[in-house]
Amino acid sequence: MKCIILAAGYATRLYPLTENFPKPLLPIAGKSILDWLVDDIAPLIDEFIVVSNHKFAAQFNTWAEGKPQKIRTIDDGTESNETRLGAVKDIQLAAQGITDDCVVMAGDNVLDFSLQHFVRFAQEKGTSCVMCHEENRLEALQKTAVITMDENNLITTYEEKPQVPKGNHAVPPFYFYRAADIHRIQEALDAGCGYDAPGSFAAWLSIRIPLHAYKMPGRRYDIGDLTSYEYVKSQYMGIQNIELRRCND
Repeated sequence: MKCIILAAGYATRLYPLTENFPKPLLPIAGKSILDWLVDDIAPLIDEFIVVSNHKFAAQFNTWAEGKPQKIRTIDDGTESNETRLGAVKDIQLAAQGITDDCVVMAGDNVLDFSLQHFVRFAQEKGTSCVMCHEENRLEALQKTAVITMDENNLITTYEEKPQVPKGNHAVPPFYFYRAADIHRIQEALDAGCGYDAPGSFAAWLSIRIPLHAYKMPGRRYDIGDLTSYEYVKSQYMGIQNIELRRCND
């Protein structure tokens, strides 16, 4: 199984910290954001593919060289926020030549639970899957992907940034794609699928094939600006409790 990590953003809201340094490599409790993600799911993955932009490619290469896991970095060739490819096109770039199922995730989030359970859930369902969590703030739902699902966790509707949400389950950027499904990205793009938000492809798939949703058993920390970064660092001061929770999930 492969894991594609989206790390080609420019994190302009975190300037000056990220003006010359990639957000996924920012430290939290002695480890980079990326290390938290990779170390957790590594037992299930035989290769990680990290998609970077050209500006930060060398820094990701240096990071990857010191890791025990098999990590391949890809430079998507962009050099500014204005010229970025978009998350869906970055997934397509990373998936070229892959014949395995793939976990796809953003490289700028941290979780206080293990992703391994999400992968096992997807394998049991036998379909491509997304993660979800309950969100009851309208303003938050209007800025993310929102799904509804039946009693078996089968997705029934999937919308990107709906002004009038049909449900209250938000979808963060963590996905499991079967090998056959991830190679439908060009078909999706040709059909008018959006390419900036990573969930656009999952939304397109959901009306063509069965997709299931895994309800997150814990919390996801989205690091979007300086305030949220400082908050996550303060939460991870209790690092031993987080590690214990992951082991007991």
